[in-house]
Amino acid sequence: MPFPTQRPRRLRRTDALRRLVRETVLTPDDMILPLFAIGGKKVKTPIAAMPGQFQLSPDMLAQTAREAAELGIPAVILFGIPDDKDAVGSEAYAADGIVQRAVRAVKEAVPDLLVITDVCLCEYTDHGHCGIVSGETIENDATLELLAKTAVSHVAAGADMVAPSDMMDGRVAAIRCALDDSGSADTPIMAYTAKYCSSYYGPFRSAVDSAPRFGDRRTYQMDPANADEAMREVALDIAEGADIIMVKPALAFLDIICRVRQAIDLPVAAYNVSGEFSMIKAAEQLGWIDGRRVMLETLTAIKRAGADMILTYFAMDAARALNDHTT
Repeated sequence: MPFPTQRPRRLRRTDALRRLVRETVLTPDDMILPLFAIGGKKVKTPIAAMPGQFQLSPDMLAQTAREAAELGIPAVILFGIPDDKDAVGSEAYAADGIVQRAVRAVKEAVPDLLVITDVCLCEYTDHGHCGIVSGETIENDATLELLAKTAVSHVAAGADMVAPSDMMDGRVAAIRCALDDSGSADTPIMAYTAKYCSSYYGPFRSAVDSAPRFGDRRTYQMDPANADEAMREVALDIAEGADIIMVKPALAFLDIICRVRQAIDLPVAAYNVSGEFSMIKAAEQLGWIDGRRVMLETLTAIKRAGADMILTYFAMDAARALNDHTT
């Protein structure tokens, strides 16, 4: 048999050749940095389950946001840890709530940085669920008004985009109507559209103390076994006015990211969630993997699957690595 005339290794021979033919290019422009806001001043409390991540008071959060912007990261998404929790998540939509304060601090410090806010009630309710509870039932329609109030309050504080993560039916439409009615028709919505009921959220729930006090979230978050259902959720959120469609988690649902990307012409976001982050960090600390290389490989895989933007706790580390041009 004659030797094949095609030798794929020809184009892998040097770094310059590999860069020239690279199909997927990861940059800091692809990343959104999640940040955790907590009350006080000069507070920077490490999150044990998420090495290198912190609960930050608004002043410290603004400082971190400035550092992210200097690294070329275009956006942050804010999560709140309130001073008090109650059955209806009052601090989620309070004018002086923790996220509202954090938004104002970031916009004052870094006006051009895109500030996105997570819109949900789970961090603010004493029962830990994402909506109003009646007995042990999470009430869908009663929750919508509070989610809409939360989104409007975030935008009033200066948020550039809102991201509902609750998975209540109809919440995109409710938020869109509320924003339009309040004079914020230009504010986009990034919908957590295919958000699965995943075990990968554990470190996040520890970080914000949002684990449900009873039951779980299977009656509103999606079954990880379902793919066609995700496409129905995508169609509904687009019809209701979503501007960006998100898949969460990312790494265990690359097939869903790919299907969504092939099916729609809106931007697609993917959330590289806390469990995905913490597994890599833990293995790195044990010396089992090269954490930097696995981080970049993971983020590249998420982008290769079809994500236009990646919400990731690795954002700053990845931006530093990419800016060093030593990958």
